[in-house]
Amino acid sequence: MTSQSAATLRSRYVAQAASDLEENRRRQRELAEKLTVLKQEEALLVDILTLAERYEGLSDASRLPEQAQGEPSVGQEEKGVPGIVPAPSRGASRRRSGAAARRAVAGAARSDAKGKSRQPLLGDVLMDLLAAHDEPRLAKELRDELLEKHPDRSPTPQVVRNTLESLVAKGRVRRHRQKRSVLYTVRTPEERAASSAVADAG
Repeated sequence: MTSQSAATLRSRYVAQAASDLEENRRRQRELAEKLTVLKQEEALLVDILTLAERYEGLSDASRLPEQAQGEPSVGQEEKGVPGIVPAPSRGASRRRSGAAARRAVAGAARSDAKGKSRQPLLGDVLMDLLAAHDEPRLAKELRDELLEKHPDRSPTPQVVRNTLESLVAKGRVRRHRQKRSVLYTVRTPEERAASSAVADAG
């Protein structure tokens, strides 16, 4: 191979590598944007699960907001209860039923915000439990402690993990990894301030 052909081959490799590098960085930017969106969705879903957990006892109609109490159920519409207009389709009934459920939860949230909360948010309870320990804690340990100290609450292990991850995303809790285990500790006010400053700078 002549020196000229070697130089040509080398320049092709360099051009290809530069092109691949640019494509790699472009894909990294896309994935970073998707990750940001997914984290926002995660925080929203955790909030929804927390809210649903707080109002899981709303099956009693006397405790539902007035709007929801006036909504006909799917079963009533199908059986043709007097005074209720039959639904044009089963899908429409489900949509109305879903809307009623959303109004029930939203109305309960508003009424709870006006008065005193019956229960603190799960995230606040977990923060208090974490603050009482100097060492990092497993999600399972925190859930066991929560069930012991708050027998009226029974969140699933997944809800506890999701809530902890939401607190991590908000900068209130730090995540630690030890081998295959994930542990959590409360961030100090100084750490939160530093984390907030980094986020603002970014």
